[in-house]
Amino acid sequence: MPAVVSIVISKDRAKVEKELKEMLPAGKKTKKINEALEIPADKIDADGMVQVGGGSGFLVNPSGIILTNKHVITETDVKYTVITNDDKEYVAEILARDPINDVAILKIAPEKKLLAVELGDSEDIELGQTVLAIGNALGIFKNTVSLGIVSGLSRAVSAQTDPDSPPQELRGLIQTDAAINLGNSGGPLVDIGGRAIGINAAVVYGAQNINFAIPINEAKRDLADLNKYGRIRRPLLGLRYLSVTPQLKTKLKLPVDYGALVTKQRSFETAIIPQSPADRAGIKEGDIILEWEGKKITTERNVQDLLENCEVGEIAPVTVWREGKTFTLNITLAERK
Repeated sequence: MPAVVSIVISKDRAKVEKELKEMLPAGKKTKKINEALEIPADKIDADGMVQVGGGSGFLVNPSGIILTNKHVITETDVKYTVITNDDKEYVAEILARDPINDVAILKIAPEKKLLAVELGDSEDIELGQTVLAIGNALGIFKNTVSLGIVSGLSRAVSAQTDPDSPPQELRGLIQTDAAINLGNSGGPLVDIGGRAIGINAAVVYGAQNINFAIPINEAKRDLADLNKYGRIRRPLLGLRYLSVTPQLKTKLKLPVDYGALVTKQRSFETAIIPQSPADRAGIKEGDIILEWEGKKITTERNVQDLLENCEVGEIAPVTVWREGKTFTLNITLAERK
């Protein structure tokens, strides 16, 4: 618990008031309404900043390295403040945001070494094992602890950080019935040995105790990249696809009921990103990628899942169906920018 921190998001007072007023319909900006939208003085800090959000995180290195969710620190025109368990405040520096997974890495500069959470191995998680979720619940109740079990493994969900943001597909998640509330995002999901095995990330509203965490091994990979390269490196493939199912096979009269059908999903998109690894390897719209490095592509193990285990610069042989013929192409994976 001493290693779990609160992350406070603050924005300039003038910007907040301007945004609030811009939300009003035309003709509704009366003097009375404008006065009601003014920020109370006790909500403004000495620097003229207003708290607009918050989340949780946890120290993974005594020098001040912190893991949290990417969706906690998406904004760029704000100040991020980390409050440690002893109520000390630090300005946070954003070191990296994972371009794929909901993981981010922060750094603070403490005067002395701090307690850090030991990282476990999310590959060793077992269904039904006991877990604890720790975080800053609702942005009010610091160091809230909830108890539960691992309810499911390798879950996939589509999540939104707010109603106006586009949905993001999260895969390979740990499902737990340990209560996770707003503000808990970015806090650790730990086993009974106190090792972090996940990062609390999402809930299903309207359900009973269905919550999700990012497996800690994804964050460990990010930390290793940051230490080695100074940034998080993720491989780029450069295509859009639909997972082939028996239903899609019947609807589109496809030759197989598995694989990845290379296709654009909206009219303004392209199926193949120009000059991407997929484009350079010769993948074309309408192709069906059947296998990746000899592994059959299914809805349970799709292209994204297989790509996650690859490295930048790796050559991935893929089996492709095109116009009645099956052949192999070698794709040299580039770095996602």
